[in-house]
Amino acid sequence: QVQLVESGGGLVQAGGSLRLSCAASGRTFSSYATGWFRQAPGKEREFVAAISWSGGSTYYADYADFVKGRFTISRDNAKNTMYLQMNSLKAEDTAIYYCAADYSRAAVRSGSGRYWGQGTQVTVSS
Repeated sequence: QVQLVESGGGLVQAGGSLRLSCAASGRTFSSYATGWFRQAPGKEREFVAAISWSGGSTYYADYADFVKGRFTISRDNAKNTMYLQMNSLKAEDTAIYYCAADYSRAAVRSGSGRYWGQGTQVTVSS
Protein backbone atom coordinates (compact mmCIF):
# COMPACT_ATOMS: atom_id res chain seq x y z
CA GLN A 1 0.00 0.00 0.00
CA VAL A 2 1.29 3.44 -0.96
CA GLN A 3 -0.16 6.79 -0.02
CA LEU A 4 0.72 9.83 -2.09
CA VAL A 5 0.42 13.45 -1.01
CA GLU A 6 1.01 16.32 -3.42
CA SER A 7 2.05 19.83 -2.41
CA GLY A 8 3.50 22.97 -3.91
CA GLY A 9 0.62 24.15 -6.02
CA GLY A 10 -0.56 27.74 -6.04
CA LEU A 11 -1.16 30.87 -8.05
CA VAL A 12 1.61 32.15 -10.30
CA GLN A 13 1.86 34.61 -13.16
CA ALA A 14 2.52 33.45 -16.67
CA GLY A 15 6.23 32.94 -17.19
CA GLY A 16 6.75 32.04 -13.56
CA SER A 17 7.79 28.80 -11.89
CA LEU A 18 6.51 26.33 -9.35
CA ARG A 19 7.86 23.10 -7.92
CA LEU A 20 5.42 20.38 -7.04
CA SER A 21 6.25 17.61 -4.61
CA CYS A 22 4.72 14.19 -4.17
CA ALA A 23 5.53 12.51 -0.88
CA ALA A 24 5.00 8.77 -0.67
CA SER A 25 4.54 6.49 2.29
CA GLY A 26 6.04 3.03 2.39
CA ARG A 27 9.53 1.59 2.36
CA THR A 28 9.63 0.43 -1.24
CA PHE A 29 9.25 3.74 -3.03
CA SER A 30 12.29 3.05 -5.16
CA SER A 31 10.52 0.02 -6.64
CA TYR A 32 7.71 2.10 -8.06
CA ALA A 33 7.44 4.01 -11.26
CA THR A 34 5.86 7.38 -10.61
CA GLY A 35 4.36 10.12 -12.68
CA TRP A 36 2.44 13.35 -12.90
CA PHE A 37 -0.91 13.92 -14.54
CA ARG A 38 -3.13 16.97 -14.72
CA GLN A 39 -6.76 17.73 -15.27
CA ALA A 40 -8.04 21.12 -16.34
CA PRO A 41 -11.68 22.17 -15.89
CA GLY A 42 -13.89 20.48 -18.44
CA LYS A 43 -11.05 18.36 -19.80
CA GLU A 44 -9.88 14.82 -19.36
CA ARG A 45 -6.91 13.96 -17.22
CA GLU A 46 -3.70 13.95 -19.24
CA PHE A 47 -0.19 12.62 -18.82
CA VAL A 48 2.52 15.13 -17.97
CA ALA A 49 5.68 13.19 -17.06
CA ALA A 50 6.88 9.90 -15.61
CA ILE A 51 10.05 8.67 -14.00
CA SER A 52 11.40 5.32 -12.88
CA TRP A 53 14.62 4.20 -11.21
CA SER A 54 16.89 1.81 -13.06
CA GLY A 55 19.42 1.36 -10.29
CA GLY A 56 22.39 3.35 -9.04
CA SER A 57 22.04 6.92 -10.20
CA THR A 58 20.15 6.03 -13.36
CA TYR A 59 16.62 7.23 -13.85
CA TYR A 60 14.43 7.09 -16.91
CA ALA A 61 12.08 9.99 -17.52
CA ASP A 62 9.73 10.91 -20.30
CA TYR A 63 7.43 13.84 -20.91
CA ALA A 64 4.36 14.92 -22.77
CA ASP A 65 5.30 17.02 -25.77
CA PHE A 66 3.60 20.11 -24.41
CA VAL A 67 5.92 20.29 -21.37
CA LYS A 68 9.23 19.31 -22.93
CA GLY A 69 11.84 21.93 -22.24
CA ARG A 70 9.72 23.59 -19.56
CA PHE A 71 9.06 20.92 -16.91
CA THR A 72 11.54 18.60 -15.22
CA ILE A 73 10.57 15.50 -13.28
CA SER A 74 12.87 14.09 -10.62
CA ARG A 75 12.77 11.96 -7.52
CA ASP A 76 14.69 11.39 -4.33
CA ASN A 77 14.29 7.78 -3.28
CA ALA A 78 15.90 8.44 0.10
CA LYS A 79 13.15 10.96 0.83
CA ASN A 80 10.37 8.97 -0.84
CA THR A 81 9.55 12.07 -2.83
CA MET A 82 9.01 12.94 -6.46
CA TYR A 83 9.17 16.46 -7.85
CA LEU A 84 7.97 18.41 -10.84
CA GLN A 85 9.83 21.63 -11.56
CA MET A 86 7.63 23.77 -13.78
CA ASN A 87 9.17 26.75 -15.54
CA SER A 88 7.84 29.18 -18.14
CA LEU A 89 4.32 28.48 -17.01
CA LYS A 90 1.44 29.31 -19.30
CA ALA A 91 -2.21 29.95 -18.62
CA GLU A 92 -3.03 26.62 -20.27
CA ASP A 93 -1.00 24.84 -17.59
CA THR A 94 -3.76 25.69 -15.12
CA ALA A 95 -5.07 22.41 -13.74
CA ILE A 96 -5.15 20.09 -10.78
CA TYR A 97 -1.93 18.12 -10.79
CA TYR A 98 -1.92 14.54 -9.54
CA CYS A 99 0.86 12.12 -8.84
CA ALA A 100 0.57 8.42 -9.50
CA ALA A 101 2.59 5.32 -8.69
CA ASP A 102 2.65 1.68 -9.71
CA TYR A 103 5.13 -1.14 -10.01
CA SER A 104 4.45 -1.02 -13.74
CA ARG A 105 5.85 1.92 -15.64
CA ALA A 106 3.41 1.19 -18.44
CA ALA A 107 0.51 1.43 -16.01
CA VAL A 108 1.71 4.78 -14.73
CA ARG A 109 2.33 6.06 -18.23
CA SER A 110 -1.14 5.06 -19.41
CA GLY A 111 -2.92 6.60 -16.45
CA SER A 112 -3.94 3.30 -14.94
CA GLY A 113 -1.49 3.37 -12.04
CA ARG A 114 -2.69 1.76 -8.86
CA TYR A 115 -1.99 4.64 -6.47
CA TRP A 116 -3.01 8.27 -6.78
CA GLY A 117 -2.75 11.39 -4.70
CA GLN A 118 -5.54 13.86 -4.06
CA GLY A 119 -4.09 16.54 -6.30
CA THR A 120 -2.76 20.07 -5.95
CA GLN A 121 -4.16 23.07 -7.77
CA VAL A 122 -1.94 25.08 -10.08
CA THR A 123 -3.33 28.34 -11.42
CA VAL A 124 -1.43 30.43 -13.91
CA SER A 125 -2.68 33.95 -14.50
CA SER A 126 -2.11 35.59 -17.85
